[in-house]
Amino acid sequence: MKVKQPPFSSSLLIIRELFSGVSPTMPQPTDHVAFDQAAIRSRHLLQLLSRLWAGDLARVDLARELHLSRSAVSSLVNELLAAQLVLEGGVRADQAASQTGRRATLLSLNAQAAYLLAVDLGASHLRVDLLDLRCQPQASRQIPHDVSAGPQNTYAHITELSRAVLREAGISKAQVALVGVSVPGPVDFGTGKVMAQHIPGWHKVAVASELSALLGLPTLVENDANLGVLAEHRFGAHQGQPDLIYVKLATGIGAGIICGGQLYRGSRGGAGEIGHIAINEQGPVGRSGGPGSLESYVAAQVLLPLAAERRAAGEATRLPERFTLSDLFASPDDVLVRGLWREVGHHLGVAISTALNLFNPGAVVLGGRLTQAGDGLLSAVRESAAPRTMQINHTGVCIDYSELGADVSVLGVGAMLLGELLTPRGLRHLTQVSRQDAVHSGQASRAPPEMTQLARLTPHFSEALSASPKGVL
Repeated sequence: MKVKQPPFSSSLLIIRELFSGVSPTMPQPTDHVAFDQAAIRSRHLLQLLSRLWAGDLARVDLARELHLSRSAVSSLVNELLAAQLVLEGGVRADQAASQTGRRATLLSLNAQAAYLLAVDLGASHLRVDLLDLRCQPQASRQIPHDVSAGPQNTYAHITELSRAVLREAGISKAQVALVGVSVPGPVDFGTGKVMAQHIPGWHKVAVASELSALLGLPTLVENDANLGVLAEHRFGAHQGQPDLIYVKLATGIGAGIICGGQLYRGSRGGAGEIGHIAINEQGPVGRSGGPGSLESYVAAQVLLPLAAERRAAGEATRLPERFTLSDLFASPDDVLVRGLWREVGHHLGVAISTALNLFNPGAVVLGGRLTQAGDGLLSAVRESAAPRTMQINHTGVCIDYSELGADVSVLGVGAMLLGELLTPRGLRHLTQVSRQDAVHSGQASRAPPEMTQLARLTPHFSEALSASPKGVL
């Protein structure tokens, strides 16, 4: 997220007043200048941290990449060193080392300055991971869990698993900066409420505030498909692709959209519900309540009845009398199964061609359990999408499976939380957590006053930070 630009300069305001016939007023020289300097410094601190997140660098490298003087970079580095967010260690030969004998000291992000709790709530599983600031797992727990058991039952399990991963990693709650939760339904971004009429007991539940109050930690909640595209954008094969679509194929079908390098949520958070697009106005009614939705044809829960119906109609198959979704994945050469995946891929391709024509992405990544179907499904999607997509929207576009596997939601939560922390509003909170951790470890040092001058927290993030003072962890 970009730092907001300062308002029009006072000189532009004077010019506007001159042309409007109003006597110009002289600018007030102090207030906005001080704010601008703090905002610029905050931006530079974040740029430096982002560079070090990608890899270790020396001060001279940072000065060159950020187009700053060495003295300016040293000032920024000293601030982050004092906040325990950056570490010094290791050297590399400088370009001039052969002549001067000097070696450049490398700087690195202190990935253990704070930690993140990532909660992956699926239709039939619950997973909690403790991540460091590079989103490397420190501990992980997963259990089978039916989401329809409701929020309170789910919260109890989340609390139990969170305690377990903290205990395993030897980390205290005070060292955790944020909690993030992936949920299998739309989330109203303005309120943090889950808007999922199709999941019993979860519709309009304020998961973010309720779980934050329970855990005593600031908590953010996001739709699993949105988190999938964030994971692909930061960690996947199409890392950094500014226009990217991720489609999750599981119990439900949803899409996450990166547009111009930013997650596109729509006005409230409901963008990307590709599973509810009608591909046949006369088709069966799906979870959306409307006829002929994509989910009516390709979601996991409709595949077993469809395969059973075809078997009963006499189609040749080597499937056992009672088969599961795993049997369909394991039998790609079975005549019935092969035809089933081709039909599913055809319907997916129709919907994906619509997304291609609307958003013109550079890549479409397919994830979720149904990707275990393999090449038969993927080739059918490509063949169906191609003739339905305008050439300008299809040429050069890669449609492929995700390489992140079952970790995609956890990594997506990590990417979301990093996106919040690596902003002016998040950096202040991250610094507080890091310094608190340093106090506990006996390594505290006083941070320079600039850290207290960062831009104020936005309402959404501020609410997450102040949701509850203690909690049960």
